[in-house]
Amino acid sequence: MTTTEARRLVDKLWSYCHVLRDDGVSTIDYVEQLTLLVFLKMAHEAQSRPPTFREQIMPEGPVWENRGWPELLNNNGAALEAAYTELLEDLGNQRKDTTFHLIFNGARNRIHDPAKLKRLVKDLIDKENWSGQKTDIKGDAYEELLSRGAEDIKSGAGQYFTPRPLIQAIIDCVRPTPDDMITDPACGTGGFLLAAAEYILHEYGKQLTPEQRKHLSSGGIWGTELVRNTARLAAMNLFLHGIGQPTGPALVRTKDALAAPPDKRASLVLANPPFGKKSSITVYGDDGSAAREAIAYERRDFWVTTTNKQLNFVQHIASLLEIHGRAAVVVPDNVLFEGGTGETVRRRLLNEYDVHTLLRLPTGIFYAGGVKANVLFFERKPARPNHPWTEKLWVYDFRTAQHFTLKQNPLTSPVVTSKTSCSATALARTVPSAWRRSASRRTRTRK
Repeated sequence: MTTTEARRLVDKLWSYCHVLRDDGVSTIDYVEQLTLLVFLKMAHEAQSRPPTFREQIMPEGPVWENRGWPELLNNNGAALEAAYTELLEDLGNQRKDTTFHLIFNGARNRIHDPAKLKRLVKDLIDKENWSGQKTDIKGDAYEELLSRGAEDIKSGAGQYFTPRPLIQAIIDCVRPTPDDMITDPACGTGGFLLAAAEYILHEYGKQLTPEQRKHLSSGGIWGTELVRNTARLAAMNLFLHGIGQPTGPALVRTKDALAAPPDKRASLVLANPPFGKKSSITVYGDDGSAAREAIAYERRDFWVTTTNKQLNFVQHIASLLEIHGRAAVVVPDNVLFEGGTGETVRRRLLNEYDVHTLLRLPTGIFYAGGVKANVLFFERKPARPNHPWTEKLWVYDFRTAQHFTLKQNPLTSPVVTSKTSCSATALARTVPSAWRRSASRRTRTRK
């Protein structure tokens, strides 16, 4: 957290999570409800500004007069619950293909005690001026809420949340630029996308042109997420950090990234795809019985057809990259050592791409226990028959003799201290300096 004000805001909102947990509302469900209510409050604030600065986020027309946030403030008891439920359903059908639609489409009320819903609306959210808060305050507060939600092991939310110190270290390695097309095909709550945008704003600041700022907020950064509720959190996370517009194009797509070839390329792909070797769906029989069936994605741009989810994401990310595009991907150990189709994918990747760096990650840094993972850095190259692009693979072992836990000895953010060897700062030093310089040269060429 960057300010005491952001910490105050987090503590205020988080204090109510424990009350709702007794009613069966999980941590991540609570954060989702905060997302919906805070968005409604900000929409109301935007429409209450002086005419020169007023922004129409809510739908227009006689039907929508006095709806939205005032509707929640002016109702109590069962009428409040009914109004909130109906409002979410109606908003979910408005403003298609926008951030607004992504946040409200399919949303449901999960707080079924009207008295507690009223307190959340009136006492916790309405008393804050969200539009008046600085972006770093409300954005950091939301990010901290997501982090706390990921710690709820029972909800499984941790699978959508990559530890932020690891993300920051990877970002420091790849050094995003204002002209990059940046994507994450399994974006979870949007951590990689957010960190990339913040890096660009911090490093380039006042040097950014209006065109570059528009590029960042209207499609130069985008993600894909299979789970709609998680995509909603990602969209809100980006929005509260100043990326994207309520009625602008949705920067997070809700779909299966592996189902079809990419419709646009990226110059930088950052990803921590979901772990688990097989992609599967639930198939229901005529008798009502359910069974899991493995999915083998048959795509012409893939080197092999397999049900291994991790190998499919590696192939998809390789296909996503434009020529000279670069990628940093978190992969489990099986991707590096599995035979058969795994060996075929590795050989093609080594031949057709410059796989220059492999970072072995320590255990104990992910919310799922016992995960053995690595970060694979590679770059797409033009076709060069009969001559592999990967000539040197630099391996950095940050696993051996390293012991981390989420509580007692967590991986820390990249801060320069006397203990940098035990923090994520060490990770940020892993990519060879020559590759960093080449990235800088490409940036100047692109400009």
